[in-house]
Amino acid sequence: MTTAAAPCAQAPNATPWKIKLLYDGDCPLCLREVNFLRTKDGGRGLVVFVNIADDNYTPADHGGVDFAAAMGRIHAVKADGSVIQNVEVFRQVYEVLGMGWIYAPTRWPVLGALVDWVYGVWANWRLAMTGRPSLKTILAEREARLTAGCGDRCRI
Repeated sequence: MTTAAAPCAQAPNATPWKIKLLYDGDCPLCLREVNFLRTKDGGRGLVVFVNIADDNYTPADHGGVDFAAAMGRIHAVKADGSVIQNVEVFRQVYEVLGMGWIYAPTRWPVLGALVDWVYGVWANWRLAMTGRPSLKTILAEREARLTAGCGDRCRI
């Protein structure tokens, strides 16, 4: 007599993730921040780090955030499935890791608006400031790379 395998269950002592941080693994400054945050997570698994630059990145597994949107602004997916972006991502990731005090002042009305504006400027110029091609070029190169070897199965 055979029995069906039990579904995979999370170990009772495992800490469930709280937030998935979608980051550009080809951005040197993004990698510096992610490496810092990984250290602060200390292997607890509170934050899942998702490299959107990986060719296997799939929006369906990450709140529906497509590559172009994720490259334009930082995004995160909370455990409840909701998607956040911009400075709110940093506020919540730092909070999850017990360092919310660092971004707490960005919740103040005037300072928060200024920080959000500065992040918007940074996001618009991030690629150029890190010596990378334009978003349009990156998207075209990715599309060409992803469809290069797939033949007829890629045609709709």
